[in-house]
Amino acid sequence: MRPAHICLAVLITAILGVNFVVIEIGLDHFPPLLFTALRFLVAAVPAVFLVGRPTVAWRWIVGVGFALGVGKFGLLFIGMDQGMPPGLSSLVLQIQAVFTIVFAASFLAERPGRGRIIGMAVALAGIAVAAVDEGASGSMAAFALVIAAAACWGVSNVLTRKASPPEAFNFMVWVSVVPVLPLLMLSLVFEGPSEGAAALRALDWTGAGTVLFVAWISTVLGFGAWNWLLRRHPASAVAPFSLLVPVFGMSSAALLLDEAISPLRWCAAVLLVGGVALTSLSGRSAARAVPTAGPPDTHVPGPAALAAPPPGGTSASRTPSSTTSAE
Repeated sequence: MRPAHICLAVLITAILGVNFVVIEIGLDHFPPLLFTALRFLVAAVPAVFLVGRPTVAWRWIVGVGFALGVGKFGLLFIGMDQGMPPGLSSLVLQIQAVFTIVFAASFLAERPGRGRIIGMAVALAGIAVAAVDEGASGSMAAFALVIAAAACWGVSNVLTRKASPPEAFNFMVWVSVVPVLPLLMLSLVFEGPSEGAAALRALDWTGAGTVLFVAWISTVLGFGAWNWLLRRHPASAVAPFSLLVPVFGMSSAALLLDEAISPLRWCAAVLLVGGVALTSLSGRSAARAVPTAGPPDTHVPGPAALAAPPPGGTSASRTPSSTTSAE
């Protein structure tokens, strides 16, 4: 990769790490389900009128929309609203790589090799250490919600792998349309119309800025720039940069929100990031060992692509130089 492209990859992961701090600020202005709905509404409109018709079957768009929008982000925002620290959330979400591999083995018959199994065990050890740390001072219910969000992310990765969308941005925009109405309905039922109306009446520049950041900067710009890199470089060269997201997430939360990082949390970070890196590296080795059939522009992503999704969006596949699985 060129130095400029490396800098861009680092910038994207920095944006997606800082995004957790922005979410935390936004939750001071909106109830979590309404905030999630606004995120996808602003991300989808007006882009949905510019990208053309969907390029995959609706069942995949709806499935990923529910798994990613309602499941992953809905549960993440609720978990953070219930007390899960933003830095820790950015770290714990990385366990999605383990869920993705497990679901791929169950539904796509992609059996993990020994290296991946070891990596999964290391990552799970990191989650256990993080749970011990959070259980001593935080909410285990909120911790469990973020774990569930990571599981939903794994489901969305596998569904997107099955969909194999030829146009990643088109797919992401249409996926963003799906969760808006379900999230608004859930907000009305569980948060109440009065709470949502009060949040909208009290909307200020800070609240509006958080919505614009998570929708346009994180979702649209972050995902678009990431996919731009994947069009020009092998997934194995780009995907490892996603491991920087919790680094930026934890450091920005410490700097901007005074989130404490205990020795146990540092230990959890080393284990979890190391385990995810090991699964990714093992997947790259396996992918190199499998010959591809057919012309390059028809190649479907292999195990390495599935193990290391883009850090800020759903998964996408195009060519051997742009395949991956993804926020």
